[in-house]
Amino acid sequence: MSASKVVWRKASHSSGNGGACVEVAHFPGAIGVRDSKDPEGPRLVLSRGAFAALVADLKR
Repeated sequence: MSASKVVWRKASHSSGNGGACVEVAHFPGAIGVRDSKDPEGPRLVLSRGAFAALVADLKR
């Protein structure tokens, strides 16, 4: 998938006041995570299983 065709979505729990916001995107077989304040900065790309485990750990 071309990077220009990736659709990033802001997390539903992100605030609109410039606080800590993350965005996620679907890649073939993976999920991308980035800082919404630095869209050209580093990105974390995880397998779907690893992303699910991360979310489960964050919810605890």
